[in-house]
Amino acid sequence: MDLSFFKNKRIFITGHTGFKGSWLCKMLHDAGAVVIGYALNPPTQPNLFDILNMEHKINSYTGDVRDFNKLQTIFRKANPELVIHMAAQPIVRESYLNPVYTYETNVMGTVNILECVRQAGNVGSFLNVTTDKVYLNQEWVWGYRETDNLDGYDPYSNSKSCSELVTASYKRSFLNGITPISTARAGNVIGGGDFAADRIIPDCVRAMSSGKQIIVRNPDSTRPYQHVLEPLSAYLMILKEQYQDSDKAGCYNVGPDDCGCVKTGTLVELFCRFWGQDAGWSSQSDRGPHEAGCLKLDCSKIKKVFSWQPKWKIDTAVQKTVEWTKAFINRQDYEGCMERQIEDYLK
Repeated sequence: MDLSFFKNKRIFITGHTGFKGSWLCKMLHDAGAVVIGYALNPPTQPNLFDILNMEHKINSYTGDVRDFNKLQTIFRKANPELVIHMAAQPIVRESYLNPVYTYETNVMGTVNILECVRQAGNVGSFLNVTTDKVYLNQEWVWGYRETDNLDGYDPYSNSKSCSELVTASYKRSFLNGITPISTARAGNVIGGGDFAADRIIPDCVRAMSSGKQIIVRNPDSTRPYQHVLEPLSAYLMILKEQYQDSDKAGCYNVGPDDCGCVKTGTLVELFCRFWGQDAGWSSQSDRGPHEAGCLKLDCSKIKKVFSWQPKWKIDTAVQKTVEWTKAFINRQDYEGCMERQIEDYLK
């Protein structure tokens, strides 16, 4: 993928201080884009955004997407050509603890950024990043398609289903023929620099760093795992292509091929193999709230429309994640490692 299209383009990103947002900022900054980010402070300590010193490399603003007035002020000042909406409360288990905050952020946050786009009237391309969990989960062994029902079970998943519906309404009601709009429903991502709670690879890293055995809650749950560069490259591709041809705007699943849809236990076994040092794991249910048992995506649409294909299989994705993590832990050139991974992927 050639990122030269983004050179000197003004790109507004919500949620830029998160794990995926930090990787995206790095890619776009290195490509010569003018990146304007709006988000809360980084959600963890440590965090990739601070590790990369991104605050001093892009135009970074601290704010809550629920605060429309502040968001609108920064948006108007930025006057962006391209917009990627990534800000969210992204954790399923957290949504059970704080459902109101989850809905406020994931639904009204979407309304607020779309209202900024509507009032601006000159945005060339808009992408709302949602999740593979937007679908009514039937525990099917085949992948969900973009035409399947949107009805996420838990507050996080359901709020993202609502975000999809909000986007579709704004598209039909206000922005049709003005701003091309798409949504991207991505699978589970892994990669270096994720320090979030209640995510399997960060949990594995924390266990290894503290000399403990890895504990896996749901080893038989199937998810579409992919390296973070897979969906990010798809987001940028959609943003670019619909900017040039509005007929390509739509809803797109972004996930791995079937070989990347694996059980969580399989993912942990791969992690242990690449980590070495007698890494091991065991299963231990914590009787937590409901989570889907099987989730796959059918990505035929994005492959047909854009000729997009996932590049790194699951073992490569895990290997790259361990590579960066060990470089960071051992205080080696982790940013150089990240740059090499981006370069290898884009080739």
